[in-house]
Amino acid sequence: MDADEIRRALTRMFHEILERNHGADGLLLAGIRTRGVPIAERLAKHINDSEGVAVPVGHLDINLYRDDLSERPRMRVRPTTMPVDVTGRSVVLCDDVLYTGRTVRAGMEAISDLGRPLRIQLAALVDRGHRELPIRADFVGKNIPTRQSELVRVRLAETDGTDDVCILDRWVD
Repeated sequence: MDADEIRRALTRMFHEILERNHGADGLLLAGIRTRGVPIAERLAKHINDSEGVAVPVGHLDINLYRDDLSERPRMRVRPTTMPVDVTGRSVVLCDDVLYTGRTVRAGMEAISDLGRPLRIQLAALVDRGHRELPIRADFVGKNIPTRQSELVRVRLAETDGTDDVCILDRWVD
């Protein structure tokens, strides 16, 4: 995906989010650090430009909720910030790539520790398949079939200086 394809995918996703939630009232977008945050912020900007409603955006660090903590000795924990209480809100968890579902599971646990949302929905820029957990995205920018030996690299201007998505071969040891 190039920058235009990413923009079009996010535009479609924000329309779907508004349609499924009957508008922007009660929405909270929660971006999973790192690249889920700019995705959530871009979706919020689209909603604000379209509906004139400022949807709050939270930044969610899920590292302490991961099930592979022992395999990540140098994990960097950053703060989770939610501008509003999650209780009673429709939380749209935003991430760049949906793969095994483990990151999303950790994100749902992190959200649940902050309160009791009305619902949690998932928005992923890319769904590459190969799920290990029974998790499905509610809003998908693009389904990209991959082999498990491949990596999907998402780069966003806010974190990487450019917007693109590409598939890379993973080195096999």
